[in-house]
Amino acid sequence: MGFCENIRSFRLHFGYGFKRLSDLTGLSEKDLIRLETGEMTPDENAVERLMACFHIDKAALLSDKAFSFPKADTTQIHDWENYAWGVRFEYQQSMEEGKDIVKHRALFESVNKMEDGEYKTRICEVLNEMVMTLPVRSGYEFEEPSELGAIRRALGENRNQRKKAPERDEMLARLKGAWLGRIAGCLLGKTVESIKVGELHTLLKESGNWPMKRYILSTDITEDMKKNFVFPIATRCFADRIPCAPSDDDTNYVCLAQVLVDRYGRDFTALDVQNTWLQYQPKSAYCTAERAAYVNFVKGFNAPVSAVYQNPYREWIGAQIRGDYFGYINPGNPAMAAEMAWRDASISHVKNGIYGEMMISAMIAEAAVEDDILSIIQSGLRQIPEKSRLHKAVNEVIDMYHKGVLYDEFVCEIYRKYNEDNPHDWCHVISNAMIVIAALLYGKGDFASSICMAVQAGLDTDCNGATVGSILGMRGTDSAIPEEWTKPLNGKLDTEIIGLGRVDIQNMAEKTLSHIE
Repeated sequence: MGFCENIRSFRLHFGYGFKRLSDLTGLSEKDLIRLETGEMTPDENAVERLMACFHIDKAALLSDKAFSFPKADTTQIHDWENYAWGVRFEYQQSMEEGKDIVKHRALFESVNKMEDGEYKTRICEVLNEMVMTLPVRSGYEFEEPSELGAIRRALGENRNQRKKAPERDEMLARLKGAWLGRIAGCLLGKTVESIKVGELHTLLKESGNWPMKRYILSTDITEDMKKNFVFPIATRCFADRIPCAPSDDDTNYVCLAQVLVDRYGRDFTALDVQNTWLQYQPKSAYCTAERAAYVNFVKGFNAPVSAVYQNPYREWIGAQIRGDYFGYINPGNPAMAAEMAWRDASISHVKNGIYGEMMISAMIAEAAVEDDILSIIQSGLRQIPEKSRLHKAVNEVIDMYHKGVLYDEFVCEIYRKYNEDNPHDWCHVISNAMIVIAALLYGKGDFASSICMAVQAGLDTDCNGATVGSILGMRGTDSAIPEEWTKPLNGKLDTEIIGLGRVDIQNMAEKTLSHIE
């Protein structure tokens, strides 16, 4: 029976149905079925055609011992690299971005319940092909292109407004403030990254840090907290136990962008970003959408396919934390900052995932020349489509603030809309962008108040603290950041960038200035 099993093994390996195999070999479907079941003995013609189709020799095809293809050890593959694991988010993601997927809901629910293994993996591959080709459903209220030209056509007339950049000395002070602000905001949130908001608030209240006003210290953590908290607080990074700023993806990306611009110049392409990722960081440095895209690069899928092929995280927060550097090097020019951000974001994200990076980059560029918080936010909004979910969500936050909704009430509203137990909600660009915007508005431009509000609200705490800190550091210069926030950093930052390692923050700011000049 080796021959019969060999035909089946090769056919399934290449993903051929009987009709497809019939088209390729010229043999009838009926004869192919009979050959595979042993009801028919192959003649020389059939053997020759099957050999040519499968690119094998006669001995392999006719062997009495069934041919067995090697199989990968999937136990060593991280969940973020395994679409069959991530497909649990695909239906919600596709629904939110307007795909006509409702009729397939039962199918996704059934596949999600399947036992992990080869068959689930193969079925999920087909599901992804279907998702990539689904049209936007009728009546969907948003218009959310991912291609740069289409995004620009969806913007208003004022997107190209420019202002003169500050003089050299002031610009350097702003850049150092932006670097320090991002690093300090990241460190503040890093201690409690992934904690649920209930335990976060309990921790802050029990340690006399409510409302949040300072770093969480190792001395704040009691034995009862270690024993009773679900969150492993005792194992976290604390500001009073570090020699310098620790490495984190929220700071690695700023350093990586500097490497990118230094190597390829300001006219870098999406492919340049992709190659920089592959060369300067290990796979383990990337998460969710970035990890999926990284794996796609290795398989030969380039942007924009790398952003959608087996990538259910394509509107998560990852791109929003990557765009700071493009704001740093375009002071007073939000449109150019947003364009650079698009080149970066398009390799791993679509739609609002891209808009998040474009908006934040533009806001940072504006913060170099504008003091008014609302004006900074509106500058970011001018760089993303008005009929997008992100644009609508940001305006909802602005409206709540102007109507007198208190900050704590805003936080409650976030958790009415988003489920922190659902990773898709917890890590989505829109839910976290709303927290960033609220922290900027309610913090009224004060550095400490704002980064603390960004972290105290929960969800992706280190990302949001870092983004708010970066914007306000650029707005206020390094002199506007109290020493208590910068002292634990000791002027240094650890990175995972290959060949970079630990860097001097002052030097990074000076290098950034050279990319403006």
